[in-house]
Amino acid sequence: MRPRAYHPIGGIPVRPPAWLRLPSVLLVVAAMTAWAVPGSAAVAARQHLTAPAVARATPSCGPAASSLQPTGPPQVTPGSFMATIRARHYLIAGVSESTYPFGFFNPLHGRPEGFEIDIVHAIAKAIFGNPNQVEFKAISDAQRIPEVKSGAVDIVAHTMTILCSRFRKVDFSTVYFRAGAQVLVLKNSPVTGLADLRGKKVCATSTSDSIDYIKAAGAIPVALLNFTDCLVLLQQDDVAAISTDNNIQAGLHAQDPLTKIVGSVFTSEPYGLAISNQHPEFVRFVNAVLQQMRTDGEWAADYRDWVATPAPAPPQANPRLDSWR
Repeated sequence: MRPRAYHPIGGIPVRPPAWLRLPSVLLVVAAMTAWAVPGSAAVAARQHLTAPAVARATPSCGPAASSLQPTGPPQVTPGSFMATIRARHYLIAGVSESTYPFGFFNPLHGRPEGFEIDIVHAIAKAIFGNPNQVEFKAISDAQRIPEVKSGAVDIVAHTMTILCSRFRKVDFSTVYFRAGAQVLVLKNSPVTGLADLRGKKVCATSTSDSIDYIKAAGAIPVALLNFTDCLVLLQQDDVAAISTDNNIQAGLHAQDPLTKIVGSVFTSEPYGLAISNQHPEFVRFVNAVLQQMRTDGEWAADYRDWVATPAPAPPQANPRLDSWR
């Protein structure tokens, strides 16, 4: 599906031939990104991606059960934020341009694609009847909350874990994906998990919750803008590992098969779509769209297209727990 417009962060998109390791000449590009497409060997490499088996302690706010309930099927009501978006004629979505297979810019098609991109298209379809009335804006991890709070975007779909600390700044949809953190290393690395990285440099994005886990393990965090930048440092042996969610690591491994995911899952990461807390009706609307996707098979189809086969049961919506807010 072709979006209305796309605003990239920058950098040089590269598609590695035959899924080989990225040529060294490209490693000097600080914001280099690499792409893959559905149906390729990269998709097959993700078939055994597992859900998190070990969850961290549940925060008191209950982040995975703290979104607003939809009042029924998605409807654009007069005076609502959805009506404002419809009057503008396009939805503005903040997305990643380098997180394969969730949100990435496909240079072969000249547009953003991925699991989260398809969710945004479904929301646009519910507003306009046309899934392509979307303006995608490429943003970094650090820009996700500021872009929502400032109103620069209507919604963020960017592998964003629902955290209590974030919930007090923006609102979130119900959970649309559950991931878990592991460690990505080079194939010849002796590292078997996070515990082996004490005193070693480990890369993560600057505003991700991975930084805290790296510090807690006694490793040295190296904070960068994007995980593709972390992949460059790993390839250059400038860091010993990358710590992030295993679904993101599966995308990095697809870009460089000379890496491997190691260790047990040590966090639970429920993903939500970030929305301004000034628009609770839009949160309910988005949750209605997500619920529709869960029940009509669209969520499962998108999962099979982008993440792995077979698709598991989708994360179920939970009622809001208001006591902590």
